[in-house]
Amino acid sequence: MKALPIALASATALLVAACGGEEGSRPPPNPPRPVAIGDAGATGLDPLGAKPEPGEPAAYTPPVPAHYKRPSGMEVWLLERHGLPIVSMQLVVPAGAAHDPEDKGGLAVTTANMLDEGAGKRGPLELSREIDRLGASLRTGAYADYGYAQLTVLKKNLAPAAELFGDVVSKPQLSALEYKRVHDLWQNALRARQSEPDAVASVVVARKVHPAGHPYAHPSDGTLASAAKVTLADVKKFYADRWRPDRATLVVVGDVTRAELDAVLDQALASWKAPAAPKPAETVGPPAPFVGRPGAAPPTSRRVFVVDRADAPQSVIAVARPGVSAFDEESAALTRVNAALGGSFTSRLNQDLREEHGWSYGARSRFSFTRMRGAFVAQAAVHTEHTGDALQAMLADIGEMAKSGLTDEEVAKTRQLARADLVESFETVQAAAARLGRNAGVGRAPDHEAAASHVTMRADKAELKRLAAQYLDLDAATIVIVGPRAKIKPQLEAIGITAIESSGPEGQ
Repeated sequence: MKALPIALASATALLVAACGGEEGSRPPPNPPRPVAIGDAGATGLDPLGAKPEPGEPAAYTPPVPAHYKRPSGMEVWLLERHGLPIVSMQLVVPAGAAHDPEDKGGLAVTTANMLDEGAGKRGPLELSREIDRLGASLRTGAYADYGYAQLTVLKKNLAPAAELFGDVVSKPQLSALEYKRVHDLWQNALRARQSEPDAVASVVVARKVHPAGHPYAHPSDGTLASAAKVTLADVKKFYADRWRPDRATLVVVGDVTRAELDAVLDQALASWKAPAAPKPAETVGPPAPFVGRPGAAPPTSRRVFVVDRADAPQSVIAVARPGVSAFDEESAALTRVNAALGGSFTSRLNQDLREEHGWSYGARSRFSFTRMRGAFVAQAAVHTEHTGDALQAMLADIGEMAKSGLTDEEVAKTRQLARADLVESFETVQAAAARLGRNAGVGRAPDHEAAASHVTMRADKAELKRLAAQYLDLDAATIVIVGPRAKIKPQLEAIGITAIESSGPEGQ
C-alpha cells in the first residue's frame, strides 16, 4: 500500500483529534482559568501587579483673556481658542434687576427681552430667520446685576452674524406693537408662576431674606403689580441709560484674533456711540453695603412662612439666610462647602432626603452669585405627609455641617468636584464666554478665575469648617414652605415650630 501524502496524513490526524482521538489516548488538558484584573487566584499574587492608587489630579488654572478698550469706551475680553472654527461672544451691561426702579420690578428683564423683537431694518421674524440661516444662536436676557446679549456662530459666518448682533445691541426697534405682545406674555408668565411651587418659594425667599427696599428683594421678572406699571417709555429710558458702549464689556471666546475681531466690530457696531451725558460711576470693584430705608434690616431671628396650596400632594421647603458677595474672598472656597452639603447628587441633603428616606426626588442648596451680599438657600420638593420630617432633617443636616464641617472624604471629593466644574466651564467656547461674561457682569477682573482657582483648591479641612460655621448658622434663618397649610401645621408643631406666618405667592 502506498503511503498517504503528507498533507492528507495531517488532515486525517486533525479529523481523528476532532472526533475524540484514538481509543486509550489521554484527554486534552483543561484550559487555563482566566484571571481577572486584581484577582490573586490560588497563589495570592496578582499577575498584573498591585492596583495603582489614583493620585491627585493636576492643578488647573483657567486661561486669562486679553483685555483692551475700544474707541467707543467698550471693554473687550478676548480669549483665543483656535481648536474649532467657532466664536462665541457675550456683551454685558449693568442693566440687571437690581437696577429696576423700586415699584417697577421686571423692567430690566423686559428691556432685554425687547432687544431682539425687531432691530435695525428687520422685524422680529426676519431677524429670527436670518439667525437661523446662518446657523447661529442669539439670546438676550438679564440677571440680578446685569443684562446680556449672547451670540455663537461658526467663524465663516461671524461677520454677517455680528451685524445682526450689532443691530440687536445698538438699534433695537422697541416698537409699540411688539411691546404689547411681549408685555401680555410677561403678565401671563407671572400668572403661571403662581402655580409653580418652586418658583413661588424662590420669590418669597427673596422678599423675606432681604430687607425692604433691597435691590435683590424682588424677583428679577417682577410681580403682577410691578408689571402693570412698566410702560414702553420706561423701557426706552432704561435702554438709553443702561445699554451704552461705555458701560459695556464684550467677552469673546473662540477662533478669532484681535485684528479679525476689531475689523468685524468696526462694521457691526460702527453706529454705537456713547451719549454725551457722562455715565454714572459704578460696576468697578465691590459696591458699598446696602443701608436701605429707615428700619430696613435683615431678620434677626428664625421665621417660618407658609404659602397655602390646599390639597397639594407635595410641599416645597426652602431654608434661607444671608449669603456672600461675589467679591468676598471666601466665596470661592464656599463653593466646596456647598458641594458637600447640597451642590451635587452625592451631597448630604440629597442622600438624606432622597436616597435614605425617599421623601423627595432631589434636594439641593446654593449660594447666589451677586455683586452685593446675596442669599444661601437649601430647597426640596417633598411628599406633603413628610413635610415636617423633611424640614427637620434638612435643618439637622445644615446644623451638623455648621457644627462639625466636612469629613475627610468630603474634603477630597469637593476638591475634585471644584476642579471638574472649572474645567467643564472652559471646555467649550460658549461655556467659557458665559463664565467670563458672568464675572464681567458683576464687575470682577479678567483674571479672577485664575486667582480664585488657587483659593478654592488650597482650602483645607479647618478652613472649610470655619466657613461652614460662619455661613450656615441658622439662628436667623428664613423658612418658606409652599403647600397645604392645614396638613403642614400639625407637622410643624410636632417638631417644635409653633410661630407660623402666612405669605402670598408673590411674597405679599
